[in-house]
Amino acid sequence: MNGFITWFMATIGQHISPELSVFIVSMLPLIELRGGIIVARLLAMPMWKAIIICIIGNIVPIPFILLLIKKILHWMADHHMSGIANWLLKKAEKNRPQIEKYGFWGLALFVGIPLPGTGAWTGSLVASVFDMDLKQASLSILIGIAIATVIMTTLSYGVFHL
Repeated sequence: MNGFITWFMATIGQHISPELSVFIVSMLPLIELRGGIIVARLLAMPMWKAIIICIIGNIVPIPFILLLIKKILHWMADHHMSGIANWLLKKAEKNRPQIEKYGFWGLALFVGIPLPGTGAWTGSLVASVFDMDLKQASLSILIGIAIATVIMTTLSYGVFHL
């Protein structure tokens, strides 16, 4: 993630506002809010502003993933991109046991604990592939984003700042 953030800031980030940089990074799969908070801190953005922009950026893709990912995966499988579609399905399937065991809170923790391969994108993928209730999945993912926000803000603006 650090390599990507360095590259982004040296290329695209040079040509857009700090706010748009943080917003875009927060929307990206695998980077998400975790990277957005780090970028905001590197840009010396006030914490409150970073939190708002990162949360909005991380939330924007969720409805599209929840509603459309299964159709996109089927389309990919039909158009010579089955390798990518299968990789995404395996990623979701790998997380099935913990999500099924803990349900709503399992998904929230999966999204909220900032580890590689977790986050709102993967959580939305898992919820969609497993046909979780849309309202419950959305709420669980939002709670997970709140958890990730607290953890990453504390690390970026608190612990590492000291």
